[in-house]
Amino acid sequence: MKVAFCFPGQGSQDVGMGRAMAEAYPGARAVYDEGSEALGFDLAELCFEGPLEELTRTELQQPALVATELACLRGIETTGVRADAVVGHSVGEYAALAAAGALPSGEAVSLVRLRGEATAEAAAAHPGAMAAVIGLEDPAVEELCAGIDGVWPANYNCPGQLVVSGESAAVDRLIVAAAEAGARKTVKLPITGAFHSPLVGPAVDRLRPAVETVAWREPSPPFMSTVTAGFEGAEGLSQILLDQLTGPVRFTQAVRALVAAGVDTFVEVGPGKVLAGLLRRCDRSLTTVSVGDPDGVSALEEALAAA
Repeated sequence: MKVAFCFPGQGSQDVGMGRAMAEAYPGARAVYDEGSEALGFDLAELCFEGPLEELTRTELQQPALVATELACLRGIETTGVRADAVVGHSVGEYAALAAAGALPSGEAVSLVRLRGEATAEAAAAHPGAMAAVIGLEDPAVEELCAGIDGVWPANYNCPGQLVVSGESAAVDRLIVAAAEAGARKTVKLPITGAFHSPLVGPAVDRLRPAVETVAWREPSPPFMSTVTAGFEGAEGLSQILLDQLTGPVRFTQAVRALVAAGVDTFVEVGPGKVLAGLLRRCDRSLTTVSVGDPDGVSALEEALAAA
């Protein structure tokens, strides 16, 4: 049995996330303390108390989510369970890299704060939209995007679910075209930014100096990138995190590559169960466990003992 730890992206956050972990595990609480010191505000209070309006601000949501994922990881580490690989969805790649020892947790949280600020500024300067297209094969959605200026594939979440991103009017046109092409459902996401598209390109220049000065260490366990859908070493990590901003999240392809490498158990590390749902749609034979609180840690131990 091979195990991959998976770290979710934006959309998994909720007020109260991480509180139970911090109360149960000193190492989890230390993640919030370290993050608060690095950021200059009380990260634990934001995660535990909210308000939700603050927690959904991109520049706050991203570091709060990554810190919570790393706090959940500390709980898992008390069991002795170790990953054979790590993977992250969008901003979750920062938590995955910290979990693989490629950079310290505090530095990851600081980088993500800057990433959040950069993407929020870029989205404000170049507003856009995103929409999930459900029920069409990926090549069909790609073809639709290619025929409409200003919209691009953004998140390959699972077979039959591809999120597109771009100019608002272009996304609206794609929604109509997808319905005409036989999509079962299209859902416009409640955001105003065209993330993972060229519209947030200015964020790359803002983030570049910070990621290029990181003293990357070789990831151990191996890091599966959802930018390249391949295992990546220290040398290419800075460019991957820059490419991630304007390129698509290839989660479907990354999961397939992990399965091909022998992974059959996926542990979602962090709040919510978004990735577990996507993983089951990628391959129903996979074992998935979501660990966002101490009960999740117990469930993980039970699942691995029964395997």
